[in-house]
Amino acid sequence: MNPQHAAFIAIVRTIPPGWVMSYGQVARAAGLPRHARRVGVALKQLPEGEEAPWWRVVSGEGRISARGLDGSDDLQRVLLQHEGVQFSAEGRIDLRRFAWG
Repeated sequence: MNPQHAAFIAIVRTIPPGWVMSYGQVARAAGLPRHARRVGVALKQLPEGEEAPWWRVVSGEGRISARGLDGSDDLQRVLLQHEGVQFSAEGRIDLRRFAWG
């Protein structure tokens, strides 16, 4: 794993259950502002068996972003709801309420 990806994953591991961060927030927390898309790449390329709560990272609008895996968006929603994260009727998470950091 390259150093940038490792930095992003380290930040993602700090997000507690019931909270989320946007891709941009993760990038800024890792000291790499304007690299939100790279956060998405790092999560998509997360090696099998790697422990990181990828489901706690959402878009800056509070929406789930598909990881390119069939059903991953449904799984992400279920995992977040299980942790107490609530979605609006439009499928958004209120980042003012559930954003970590």
